[in-house]
Amino acid sequence: MDANSQYARGRQKVTPAPWQASSRRASPAGSILAGFFILGIGLCAAVPAWGDEKIVRVTTQASLNQALSQAKPGTRIQIAEGRYRAGIRGTGVRGTKEQPITIEGLDLNSPPLFAGGNEGWHLTDCAHLTLRNIAVSGQRHNGINIDDGGTYETPSHHIVLENIRVNDVGPEGNCDAIKLSGVDDFVVRNCRIDGWGGQAIDMVGCHRGLIENCELRGKEGFAQATGLQTKGGSRDIIIRRCRLYDAGARGVNLGGSTGRQFFRPLDANYEARNIAVEGCVFVGSEVPVAFVGVDGATVRYNTIYHPGKWVFRILQETTADGFLPCRHGRFQRNLIVFRASDVRTAGNIGPHTQPASFTFDDNYWYCEDRPAASRPSLPVKETGGVYGDDPQLKSARDQDFTPQAKTAAAYGASAFKPDSAAQ
Repeated sequence: MDANSQYARGRQKVTPAPWQASSRRASPAGSILAGFFILGIGLCAAVPAWGDEKIVRVTTQASLNQALSQAKPGTRIQIAEGRYRAGIRGTGVRGTKEQPITIEGLDLNSPPLFAGGNEGWHLTDCAHLTLRNIAVSGQRHNGINIDDGGTYETPSHHIVLENIRVNDVGPEGNCDAIKLSGVDDFVVRNCRIDGWGGQAIDMVGCHRGLIENCELRGKEGFAQATGLQTKGGSRDIIIRRCRLYDAGARGVNLGGSTGRQFFRPLDANYEARNIAVEGCVFVGSEVPVAFVGVDGATVRYNTIYHPGKWVFRILQETTADGFLPCRHGRFQRNLIVFRASDVRTAGNIGPHTQPASFTFDDNYWYCEDRPAASRPSLPVKETGGVYGDDPQLKSARDQDFTPQAKTAAAYGASAFKPDSAAQ
């Protein structure tokens, strides 16, 4: 059984956030990386028996801080609606597999708002912890920051973030809406992020993670360098069924550039390894997908609409001795609608990379303003691509990118199923 099956069969129903479509359904088993979650993320779904659970309801900043400092395995902290001062900190908040700790807004439709300050929430050295149903806004540095306290051998682990709204963080500099450093076996699900400076979700040295059903929207006046980033030795991460609208210069940055002292593990010779991006929708961004110092990444069944300059990049930003070149990317079954007036070449290939190790399989390419120019120039020959056929998107203006043409039905986000094997 994979992690999503365990979630679906858990004793607590996860309610979609109000900004998520009500038609979401539980993902069936069989993702290409499901094996990494059987012993990891699936444990996050454990729900304590009512007899072992202590419910603490808080209505003030002081009572919330006290509840955090006194939380024990099985504690459920419920936060009343209202406006709270940001800067909530928790260190060593640790549940167990059988008795996780839950911190949640009491009313999903009217979540408590943590506004202003340098950081909204900062959680360090935590385990078996769920944070959900809250809103964070207007921070100068990071919205939500979860880390290992610099103790790389003892990461925070089994962390769930769900139904969280973050907006207006930054607006410039390395200011992240959600920052994860040294976090293992984690889930970020049903979250929405609007306006940030650095990354919407930044993962440094994180392992065995799932980012699912999240919506990222760039906002005028915010720098928005990157939407989703996995770097610093991150590995075994799935980014699934997310929607990214003008989500920074790089929609997803699979790898990046990390100071050597921040790698987890310290001796990792790659920025990221074994990353999957599947069933997502990308609208805009200078480049939706950037492979940067990654050793193995699969990008499949995504819909890419009107990229600003390139469809993908293959780069190497960390060139230390012994560091692996960017290699072994796979680009498969994606639906790409672009304009020749924006995209002169589909890909940008940087030095110190191994583009010949990449594969391009069965992608659907349509150049909207020059259909005859739909066939891209790729670093290797593509197998089974489709070029120049209008996919007849249902209503791009209304952000419905479902293809109506029969020839395009098997491509892009609307064709994605988690158990669909890579071809």
